Amino acid sequence: MLASGNGSNFEALANTAARDGLGGSIVALVCDTPGAPVLDRARRHGVEALLPPTGRFRTRLEDERPWLAALRARRVDVVLLAGFMRRLHATLLEAYAGRILNIHPSLLPAFPGLDAIRQAWRRGVRVTGCTVHVVEAALDAGPIVAQAPVEVRDGDTLADVEAHVHETEHTLYPWAVRRWLAEPWTLQDGRLEFGRGSGLVLPEAEAAHG
Repeated sequence: MLASGNGSNFEALANTAARDGLGGSIVALVCDTPGAPVLDRARRHGVEALLPPTGRFRTRLEDERPWLAALRARRVDVVLLAGFMRRLHATLLEAYAGRILNIHPSLLPAFPGLDAIRQAWRRGVRVTGCTVHVVEAALDAGPIVAQAPVEVRDGDTLADVEAHVHETEHTLYPWAVRRWLAEPWTLQDGRLEFGRGSGLVLPEAEAAHG
């Protein structure tokens, strides 16, 4: 799992994994921010916490190869982004094509990018929410796995909406991860549809059937 900050979504996923409810185990927490609270959360859950080099840039990793090496050394099959604040590029995206999930605090395709909750609140939307999606090169544009709405009520402050969205994320993300890992699904023209298809196929299984 990749994270940058407080780690509340990591906590929700780790709690679910501890109850065998995630469909898999959390192998490691890989972080780009020394001192981030998510590192302490990982240690409390007995999850290995790593801080590979990030390089000179703020919005992306200068060299993704040490990050990929850390994941491969631990035989990580699927990467979950939980508040990871850097764009991923070809090294990681190609190695884990179709096997990276992210949760975004809006009902995509509305309000992609940074400060999505603030964007929605400033536009005066009456319903916002959160989206779990497959990560691709285009920002917040991969196939949607699951969404959940959040009503914006009259009198809600930005802080109110943020709290409601984050609370909803903590329920949606573990549920969506388990469904994506365990149930059949197929991709058709960028649309992910559950109930048919082979679901998630790991490279080893794909090679065995090739």
